[in-house]
Amino acid sequence: MNFLAHLHLAALADSSLLGNLMADFVRGNPQNGYPNEIVAGIRLHRRVDVLTDSLPEVKQARQYFSEAHRRVAPITLDVLWDHYLARHWQHLVPDTPLQTFIDGAQSQIEPYLALTPDGFQHLNRYLWPERWLTRYAELPFIADVLRRMSVRRPKLVALAGSFQDIEQHYHQFETLFWQFYPRMMQLAKAHQL
Repeated sequence: MNFLAHLHLAALADSSLLGNLMADFVRGNPQNGYPNEIVAGIRLHRRVDVLTDSLPEVKQARQYFSEAHRRVAPITLDVLWDHYLARHWQHLVPDTPLQTFIDGAQSQIEPYLALTPDGFQHLNRYLWPERWLTRYAELPFIADVLRRMSVRRPKLVALAGSFQDIEQHYHQFETLFWQFYPRMMQLAKAHQL
């Protein structure tokens, strides 16, 4: 899961949006560095990551990647799941427009940015003004996200090429998304994540 899905599942689980969004920027045990609500959000994010990676649908999705890109498949899939969520938001969350949800998340997170890791503050300088979460619905934006990630981290250069696998198996990935994401939503609502 990437930014949008983590925020969405956190909202369904009544968890800290800030903790869930910044979890990848917090190393080790967060207990002493943040209030309990944010710590709980960080831990929820980590549980969601572990659960998602172990899902049979996600394991199956990895098999659609060519050998050259399979190593980066988990990262590519995290971004791709956000694409399907943004693209199908109105169907999955009919009572709340995507932009309304994003505006609400931003208003809960931005007041506390000064208390967060520098890398997370840097992310927020782009995430909201450049409308990443809504633009995830655009497939060319996904290609650009993967390309930018590959440039920033040389060990992940294969990310740029992994977009070819997305294009080749787009509908298979989408089918797998529909098989697991509604279940994730139900688990979040039931506080079982």
